[in-house]
Amino acid sequence: MAKQTGESAGSCGNNTAKKKLFSEIPYLKGKRLTLKRLTRADRSGLQELVDSPRIYRYLPTFLFEQKYPDIGYVIDHLYDECWKESIILGVFLGDEFCGLAEMYGYRDPIHKISVGYRLLERYWGKGIAKEALGMMIEYLYDETDIEIITASTMVENQASANVLKKNGFQMVVHAVDEDWGYDKPTVSDKWIR
Repeated sequence: MAKQTGESAGSCGNNTAKKKLFSEIPYLKGKRLTLKRLTRADRSGLQELVDSPRIYRYLPTFLFEQKYPDIGYVIDHLYDECWKESIILGVFLGDEFCGLAEMYGYRDPIHKISVGYRLLERYWGKGIAKEALGMMIEYLYDETDIEIITASTMVENQASANVLKKNGFQMVVHAVDEDWGYDKPTVSDKWIR
């Protein structure tokens, strides 16, 4: 996987010095996919994602892209207002916006981060979530000081659980109550890699 940050390009590998998470907005290039910063050009794709109730049925209510009604505002403030809390990247197949990849819940003292992903429905079942997650894992372990990667899924979300398993995650807690912003606690599984 090739990696580019800012204006310089390089390649992933163990010879690269480890950096602190949030020291850059990553640009990750894989076999089929690119994970990169969102721009206003991605507005219609992000709006389609946000408008889909099927996509968000297994996700928390407090995600940044749903925080404001104006998608342009969301994109304009994604890398300042929510920076240091989340790194949200667009997932692209060629030039096509497929969805979002997120690194969130950073715990600096223990070098831990959580990951998540959400794709437009037409890209479900094509291996895109698996590849995007694999790219995030490679970036986090090979290039940053992250040592622990976690994820949470609703118990009902078996498709996402399968993506995690295919990327080497192990379930560590099953069916625990978590606050995902709903009226009642959300029953979820906790994963670690």
